[in-house]
Amino acid sequence: MATSYALILQPSVQSWAGYHLMQYIAQLQTWLHPPQKVSFSTSGSTTISPLLTITAEPPLIQPITPTQATTPIPAAFLISGGKYFSQTNHWNYCGPANLAMLLSYLNWAGNADDIARVLKPFPKDKNVMPYEMLDFIRFSGLDGIVRVGGDLEILKRLIANGFPVLVEKGPHFRDIQGNITWMGHYQVLNGYDDINQVFTAQDSYIKADYPQPYNKLIEEWRSFNYIYLVAFQSEKRNEVLNLLGADADETTNYQRALRKAGDETLKLRGVDQFFAFYNYGSNLVNLRDYAGAAKAYDTAFALYDSLPEDMSIRPYRILWYQTGPYFAYYYTGRYSDVIEKATHNSIEMVRDDVPALEESYYWRGLAEVQLGENHAAIDDFYTCLKYHNRFEVCIKALNDQGIYP
Repeated sequence: MATSYALILQPSVQSWAGYHLMQYIAQLQTWLHPPQKVSFSTSGSTTISPLLTITAEPPLIQPITPTQATTPIPAAFLISGGKYFSQTNHWNYCGPANLAMLLSYLNWAGNADDIARVLKPFPKDKNVMPYEMLDFIRFSGLDGIVRVGGDLEILKRLIANGFPVLVEKGPHFRDIQGNITWMGHYQVLNGYDDINQVFTAQDSYIKADYPQPYNKLIEEWRSFNYIYLVAFQSEKRNEVLNLLGADADETTNYQRALRKAGDETLKLRGVDQFFAFYNYGSNLVNLRDYAGAAKAYDTAFALYDSLPEDMSIRPYRILWYQTGPYFAYYYTGRYSDVIEKATHNSIEMVRDDVPALEESYYWRGLAEVQLGENHAAIDDFYTCLKYHNRFEVCIKALNDQGIYP
């Protein structure tokens, strides 16, 4: 008997038991409430925009003159010297693992655990955002840039000039229940080969030196607005900006990404068209056209609801990773839509016992304040801090309610 108790008290045994209990709970919840059957309808909205139809390229402010070097790049290139970090045996760990890999090319001495303690202090936090990564990079004394609307050429140009690139994409992986589903994932690209049409990727989920096909990357990258992050020593900033060309200017970058998304809304169908409209909305949010963004997201969600009720097709986790609709609906006064999306299409979409989604609680709280539901809002802000105790916007939101945690 004493031996049995001793085994139960072992951290490794508790971790194993906790993992399998979590897996059982998630399986049961998924069976009782299939996530693929949940729609993104706006039944509770205060104002429903007419669906957006894009018939031509969106208007753009005159772009700046590109300064990108025209020197041809080699047909293949590989950056060596980085460290590989796996996310195995960790919950939702691709953010810390991949950021640690990216920074290792700059001789940063830390590891993934060092990053996780800052960016996801709650172990089962569902996601680390690119802007959080950028904040960590700068806090570490380095510099970095996040851009959207990327393409294969900019990835290769950066790599050929010695800058590995971190991308966020939406592959279809088998989850802990054995289901093939869409989910967010980071990947570090440190090489390319035009002959074989592959990048060399450090993939924390799959393996080191993973051959990532160009065409598959485009397909998966689209679902995250072709976002990419570059880290570098501060003295290299002008060199990186020159490599980015017109995209060195942040506003121009969003405008160019808007045009790209607009083009894809006309060319694509099915879930790819859903992502194109979602990207269109996200770029409008970045350009602070919240009314236009709300129309784009309404259209995207209508397309989502028309997709087959198949877990391998519907990207039901999208609000865990990309929170643009909260901005669009909140800043157009559609507070009930913010609450509905945060509740039914984010928090309640978690099928384990830990809906660790601090952004969704934050935005739901803000909307509740606007509707006079202050007690519910305060509960949400506290829950936000439970899952991310350093999340400054939730601390400020509580301060605005006269509470100083």
